[in-house]
Amino acid sequence: MEQPKGVDWTVIILTCQYKNSVEVFQRELEVRQKREQIPARTLLLAVEDPETRMGSGGATLNALLVAAEHLSAREGFTVVTSDVLHSAWILILHMGRDFPFDDCGRAFTCLPVENPQAPVEAVVCNLDRLLDIMSYQLGPGSPPGVWVCSTDMQLSVPPNPGISWDGFRGAKVIAFPGSMAYARNHGIYLTDSQGFVLDIYYKGTDADIQRCAKPDGRVPLVSGIVFFSVETAEHLLATHVSPPLDACTYMGLDSGARPVQLSLFFDILLCMARNVSREDFLMGWPPEMGQGDADIKGYLQVARAELWKELRDQPLSMAYIPDGSYSYMTSSASEFLHSLTFPGAPGAQVVHSQVEELQLLGAGSSVVSCLLEGPVRLGPGSVLQHCHLRGPVHIGASCFASGLDTAQVEALHGLELHDLVLQGHHVRLHGSSLRAFTLVGRLDSWERQGTGTYLNMPWSEFFQKTGIRNWDLWNPDTPPTERCLPSARLFPVLHPSRALGPRDMLWMLDPQEDGGEALWAWRTSWRLSWEQLQPCLDRAATLASRRDLFFRQALHKARNVLEAHQDLSLRPLIRATVHEGCPRPLMAMLDQVAAGTGDLGVAARVLACVADVLGYMAEGRGGLRSGPAANPEWIQPFQYLECGDLAGGVKALAQERDKWLSRPVLLVRAARHYEGAGQILIRQAVMSAQRFVSTEPVELPAPGQWVVAECPARVDFSGGWSDTPPLAYELGGAVLGLAVRVDGRRPIGARARRIWEPELWLAVGPRQDEIATKIVCRNLEDLQDYCQPHAPGTSSILAGTALAALQRAAGRMMSTEALIHAVLYLEQVLTTGGGWQDQVGGLMPGIKVGRSQAQLPLKVEVEEITVPEGFVQMLNDHLLLVYTGKTRLARNLLQDVLRSWYARLPAIVQNAHSLVQHTEECMKAFHQGNLPLLGRCLTLYWEQKKLMAPGCEPLAVRRMRVGGPGPCLWN
Repeated sequence: MEQPKGVDWTVIILTCQYKNSVEVFQRELEVRQKREQIPARTLLLAVEDPETRMGSGGATLNALLVAAEHLSAREGFTVVTSDVLHSAWILILHMGRDFPFDDCGRAFTCLPVENPQAPVEAVVCNLDRLLDIMSYQLGPGSPPGVWVCSTDMQLSVPPNPGISWDGFRGAKVIAFPGSMAYARNHGIYLTDSQGFVLDIYYKGTDADIQRCAKPDGRVPLVSGIVFFSVETAEHLLATHVSPPLDACTYMGLDSGARPVQLSLFFDILLCMARNVSREDFLMGWPPEMGQGDADIKGYLQVARAELWKELRDQPLSMAYIPDGSYSYMTSSASEFLHSLTFPGAPGAQVVHSQVEELQLLGAGSSVVSCLLEGPVRLGPGSVLQHCHLRGPVHIGASCFASGLDTAQVEALHGLELHDLVLQGHHVRLHGSSLRAFTLVGRLDSWERQGTGTYLNMPWSEFFQKTGIRNWDLWNPDTPPTERCLPSARLFPVLHPSRALGPRDMLWMLDPQEDGGEALWAWRTSWRLSWEQLQPCLDRAATLASRRDLFFRQALHKARNVLEAHQDLSLRPLIRATVHEGCPRPLMAMLDQVAAGTGDLGVAARVLACVADVLGYMAEGRGGLRSGPAANPEWIQPFQYLECGDLAGGVKALAQERDKWLSRPVLLVRAARHYEGAGQILIRQAVMSAQRFVSTEPVELPAPGQWVVAECPARVDFSGGWSDTPPLAYELGGAVLGLAVRVDGRRPIGARARRIWEPELWLAVGPRQDEIATKIVCRNLEDLQDYCQPHAPGTSSILAGTALAALQRAAGRMMSTEALIHAVLYLEQVLTTGGGWQDQVGGLMPGIKVGRSQAQLPLKVEVEEITVPEGFVQMLNDHLLLVYTGKTRLARNLLQDVLRSWYARLPAIVQNAHSLVQHTEECMKAFHQGNLPLLGRCLTLYWEQKKLMAPGCEPLAVRRMRVGGPGPCLWN
């Protein structure tokens, strides 16, 4: 399905607090630019916040300054000017705070969804979904300006949210419906009847919440999405030179200004709300800042005064999307698990993962980007992400596991986990790369508070059960209110004598088992709290590890798809490997499959996949994929294949391939030769039809006596292309056609006679007594161009008449069934390809259906169709033959069709099945003598043929069809 037109972003900025990860996220944006086909002219920037706690408002102002600076530089200005905003669509995405369930934050949290229509295979992160929503649902139709979107929530937006931009100025917030109960811990908008925002409440009173309620009882939630018009964005940008707001930007920080923390909604936007007075605004305190001393409040008042001066006159309106949904990604494990699972679902949601034993996955669970080998049991409501596990492993109900691989599997043997969160982390300490593991309970609280639980039990119970003491986790001077899970030094990262693994945390579940050795090992380890661990997380290594695992499971998937003859397209995966710069492992796996299979169909499809890899590596710069494939350098690999040595041929192909990877033009030429190699295998598969060819001796004609064979032309009414190898033996073919005379004559024929000279005379002409071309062959070398499709020759029906005449002249005779298969064999020898519908249509009389089963050897069977009396004459009265004067070489179309079929493009696969199924409907029309139904069948069939081979309808034919009364046949 074609992607709807989206916003052509001028700048996309991703802000983050992680100063050591900006380059990592910049690369992730660039990967998405290529993957999502974001135009190269779009500026993609990962920008670090000047300070860790800048707040969403400060991060927005800094990002806006960076965008204006880059656009100004691109336009040749030497200073920042807001003029560049007037023709720009800018998207600012805020990553927000740390997230306990993903080392790369909420933006890169993977979701259990996939898009089968996506051109590139990839795990879907929350960032991807939000970028898609902003580009194709919320953004379209908006004027130039600045969109700001947080990545700390999950959204669902209808295709047409109905946002009005008529007469818009100022800023517009996007709100989604929520319950009154949810609003007690969230932000909501109060608006007037025209949609202008009067106030913004956070954790408001019941009266405040009731005041905001809609007629259906729901309230508009603050969603983290806002749009600033160019005028408003200019006013906001102007504050970056005014103290203390200058400290929100990197320029102010570089100038030594004191940092200030600002909220986007409760500082910048709140001053634009109509019911908010200046006095209340200056004395207010943004809720995301927590508590602060009087000095900070005074500094914030000065900042708010500047915002009031610049923005107060700008209107603030709200767009409410009642059919959408909003969910903040909290630090509650229970809520996070609920957002990734499917309660009530009968099975598991398995996304971009390879699982050997699906029946072991519990109801409602989800598995994302995992490779599970052997018996890996997953309980209901549990989530696995980025794990490579080899069973036996049992993870029970309501668990979340991430970042585990086979090196840690032994620690899980014999355990059954319940209500737990087990994660593996990539850590960098003093230049060394380490693995650390964290284990927490599903019900544990990540809030900083003096009470709480760990491993789903009160701290006192945990201390008693494990032998761990208060002083093991916190310093003696740590206030009781600060003794909480985020600050507890629970997680070992380094041990003086051995590598660490999950067992260094899992022992806490059953501490009596080892007699205290695990406690001692834990105590003698260098341990960090969750807060101390965050700055040490190696996000580059984390994303690289996820990418590596994704491709490992993808290679397993590709192998399974090929070996099991599945109709799944591998092109999205091929594009992904090329975009990520790692096509060689994929080609190596494809070589293994091709060399190891005994199935010619599988091997041919694999070689077509290698050709696709090479084609995509050329990135559209090496010329057309269709072209010659007979370079002398490739002769040896082809000879191996011709001799039936598949393994030797695949090895020789790979060795030659390595010499052709340096330039796009060489890559495309190599792709052509891989398609040529695939044609050899197709030819060998189709040649299996030779077993259905037999002849019988007959009386030998006298020398000089002509033997004449004549055939009608043919018209196909349904199923064409399904007869073409490999579709004919992989899908199974069914073509309905009929034999027709032209001007009362059989227009196609051949005659042969024996002559005394040891020569072969070949004469071709439009009529029997008119010879246009005459060729004399005196030795075998004169026949060596038989495999060149551009050499003199023509249709399959003519080949049938020629074979019949030659056989009879030589004293042999074939049945019509044998002749059909002989022509099929001959066309493979000639390398023109093609299927069997021509010879079935022309060599068999009347109206008939030809069929071939999805199997080898390829055998064609023909069924005659009976029609009501008088229907043939009625049909003759409604058929008109129009010569267009347009010629085509069937092989050119054939290459494109085979390429699409081997890629198993969903539209082509569906259309191919439809071609076969539609033949049965067309048979009914003939059996019933139903001419209107037959017309409808023809109209549908022509659309099917155009979908199968785009470009097969010349402009002249299209014009005739537009001006004509009904369906038109052309071939």
